[in-house]
Amino acid sequence: MKIIATSINPLFADQVIGGSTKHLRNVMVRLAEMGHEIVILCTQRPDTSRPFHWHERALVKPVFQYKQPFPQPYEIPGYAMAYNIQTLVDHLTGADRFYMHDGEFLFPAVYEHLPAIISLRDNVYPETMLGSYLFRGDRLITIADYSRQVVLHGPGRFLKQLAERTIAIPNGIDFDRFRPQAPDPAIFERIPIDPAQHTIILHPHRPERSKGLPQTIAVADRLVHQYGFNDLLVLVPRWFDADKGADTRAFQQEMEQEIAQRGLNGHFLFHDWIPQSLMPSYYNLGDLTLALGHFVEAFGNTPYESLACGTPAIPARIATHRSLVPDDLLDKVHFGDNERAAALAAELLRERPQVSPAVTHYLQSHYDVESQLRAYAEAILETPKQPPLRYTFQPLTGETRCQLAPWCYEWGEANFYHDFKATHQRLPALSELLAAYPDGFPLDAHPDGRDWLANGYLTVRRDE
Repeated sequence: MKIIATSINPLFADQVIGGSTKHLRNVMVRLAEMGHEIVILCTQRPDTSRPFHWHERALVKPVFQYKQPFPQPYEIPGYAMAYNIQTLVDHLTGADRFYMHDGEFLFPAVYEHLPAIISLRDNVYPETMLGSYLFRGDRLITIADYSRQVVLHGPGRFLKQLAERTIAIPNGIDFDRFRPQAPDPAIFERIPIDPAQHTIILHPHRPERSKGLPQTIAVADRLVHQYGFNDLLVLVPRWFDADKGADTRAFQQEMEQEIAQRGLNGHFLFHDWIPQSLMPSYYNLGDLTLALGHFVEAFGNTPYESLACGTPAIPARIATHRSLVPDDLLDKVHFGDNERAAALAAELLRERPQVSPAVTHYLQSHYDVESQLRAYAEAILETPKQPPLRYTFQPLTGETRCQLAPWCYEWGEANFYHDFKATHQRLPALSELLAAYPDGFPLDAHPDGRDWLANGYLTVRRDE
């Protein structure tokens, strides 16, 4: 088959800029290895304007004209949008399948004549979210069950057939690579440290506030000044494109000032972006990985890749991290509970327990890369062209039944955490209604019902 794939992010021959790109490359190379002809269209930049191969049958062509650097890729002139549309039209001529990575090419009429498989890689960025509401494809892939529920209770509220076309294919981990092992000496060329001289915490995330660096700094402060870890060293990657984004530079400067004000200058090391080939060594270099941000992860690779390498991890209880590994196998903290996170971290760093065989078995049973690649190949190669989806709009009434939104959870005494607001709020009346109506309650059962719905604490039941 001839398969055309798109990503409106830039792609590179020799570096991966995030989990999404890594999985795109793995899937495209697998299809090429199966004998299919693959062309991946992506956004061009001055340093990535020439085509290159990920495989002899997987050609990457940087041809789209989207704004760089991220965010706001659609902050482009109208003629650039026309150019992008025409570029895809031309490449789809003679194609057998269309695969869209990230769901961000926002002009579905271009590919309506082909079996179209669309994968959503996040639950946050506006291009992906709008793409989910404009879905006109034949198969929609999310990368966790949580993310599938976000889709079904968002665009699925108006696209009643969306559930039939939406599947969850969890991200896969290559356990032959991500395993306990001695770090490759090449990692020390990028991070010139002696691990024997430090207690090392890893913060392997993009430089965005929502990814949790303020929380990591707060935990490090407690570990040094309250728990006495005077040899603590926190490793934080600089964004590969940090010099090109004013927002990234400003955030970096703000965090450096925060570190200095807390007297932690000697305990943080900002280092160059780590290539994927060295990520297993990076995890094996650390004693603990923190994932304490509030970003509404569609999957969130880092805690699980770390655990696969034998390095303990502490995630915040947000989004997918609530459910990817059961609570009895992995300790989690409520977002913002830096005191609890520091206590857990201190215990792990003092006792140095091995990652339990039960955790390793769970990861290998649920997030194996071969299972992931087989599922993608089946979805892309075997999905037939289907009739167009139709929107169904129904007015809300006082009897419309509602339930707690999947992006919220209740804890303690009527406390509710909201993933998209990153806030905890005490709502006793909502707690009482949920207990009284476990299968959902009428919207007007409480005077605040419509406010709860408008603010995303409630969602309309799918069977309405």
